[in-house]
Amino acid sequence: QVTLVESGGGLVQAGDSLSLSCEASGRAISTVVTGWFRQAPGKEREFLAAFSRRGSYTYYAEAVKGRFTISRENANDTVYLHMSSLQPEDTAVYYCATIDGYCTAVSCRDRRLYRYWGQGTQVTVSS
Repeated sequence: QVTLVESGGGLVQAGDSLSLSCEASGRAISTVVTGWFRQAPGKEREFLAAFSRRGSYTYYAEAVKGRFTISRENANDTVYLHMSSLQPEDTAVYYCATIDGYCTAVSCRDRRLYRYWGQGTQVTVSS
């Protein structure tokens, strides 16, 4: 059992930066794949970024590559999503999630493989 708690969401203006945190308990973050997703109203949950199980690889959705950065602190079992140049279309609920096993550059983007999810944190970007 892995419990994930996201924090750091809020209301920002277009062009601002924001960092989200995801604190894990029940499993060391270095032993699982961790990913960030978001879901806007009326849209499907979409992949944003992921860290491979040992942290050797990071994967990003094309839509956020260059603007979003995933990082983690193993000592604190925390994964971060650093977001810059935010736009109103980035408004969504942001979730972190984990995969117990391994994934590839392709499968890490598949939300169906993620077993544990946080409750989400709202990010609203005003124009």
